[in-house]
Amino acid sequence: MNVSDFDYNLPPERIAQRPLAERDASRMLLLDRLTGVWMDSNFRELPNLLRGDEVAVVNNARVLPARLFGRRAGIHAEPLGDNNPARSEFLQASIEVLLVRKVGEDRWETLVRPGRKVPSGERFIFGEGELEGAVEGRGDYGLRVIRFAGKNGHSVEETLGRLGHIPLPPYIRRSDDASDRERYQTVYARQGSAVAAPTAGLHFTAEILGRLRDRGIEIVELTLDVGLGTFEPIRAECLEGHKIHAESYEIPEATAAAIERARRENRPVLAVGTTVVRALEDAAEKNSGRGGIVAAGKAEANIFIYPGRPFRVVNQLLTNFHLPQSSLLAMVAAFAGRENVLKAYRHAVDAQYRFYSYGDAMLIR
Repeated sequence: MNVSDFDYNLPPERIAQRPLAERDASRMLLLDRLTGVWMDSNFRELPNLLRGDEVAVVNNARVLPARLFGRRAGIHAEPLGDNNPARSEFLQASIEVLLVRKVGEDRWETLVRPGRKVPSGERFIFGEGELEGAVEGRGDYGLRVIRFAGKNGHSVEETLGRLGHIPLPPYIRRSDDASDRERYQTVYARQGSAVAAPTAGLHFTAEILGRLRDRGIEIVELTLDVGLGTFEPIRAECLEGHKIHAESYEIPEATAAAIERARRENRPVLAVGTTVVRALEDAAEKNSGRGGIVAAGKAEANIFIYPGRPFRVVNQLLTNFHLPQSSLLAMVAAFAGRENVLKAYRHAVDAQYRFYSYGDAMLIR
């Protein structure tokens, strides 16, 4: 399928730049995945709109302050006696590093900007020297593997917490501020090392979660560390040519057991966000020889879901509105049908819904 088949027109003013004052004040578009019929609602009605016997699966990944600003240490200098001022300035220039995926103790795959001329062996300095990074290698997607070291007796994780910035997406055209440290996290974020929020969960409050449980809805958790696989643009002309980046996930025993009970009892599984879909469907695909059972444990999600791929676990999906020509929009189209989704999106644009990470929600049943 051509990537251009998943395009739609979105005026820039429809992209939410800040969250609403109250998490659960978002609007919500309901879409019937079989008929394509949609209806306008609001997120606070979610508990009343569900059957009451669902298993709702949420991603409890915590977003790291994963954007770092520093400078090059200038170790790749010209031979002694070369006094080229431009060369010296370049070697100590400012640098931006976005953590993408943890690959070892204090080692991260990263995106570096500007990074085209950053070789292995280059060192970066952050803050007043409290944190240093050394480039150990290059990878696919323009990634650099960097090993970090904290100074003055502080751990890397502690220093990242102080120096790092919340990694707001580039379509949010402002710098992060103190409020984003709270609002770009779900209320149930507790573990992991995500570098982007599982944004469908940003609408939930403790009150909404309580009302869902009161309706008889079982809420269980998994952890998928949201990374490049979620937000990397599709650069191929055809969907099949897109190579998706792996993301780490962990499914607890209690979550796997709840999903298996729901399967036996013919109860719906509601995925709160596309990251939950990716983890559950990847786990089921890895066990396709055993009937698609979702097994507990840790794994790497390599699955790319687009129209034509089967869904083995998820029956309902709560999600935000996604970018045109993105892998996430392709996943939603696979779940509800491309024409159904694009028609619903056009309605959402006309009805002035708020789009993307801090935007409104969509419930597909």
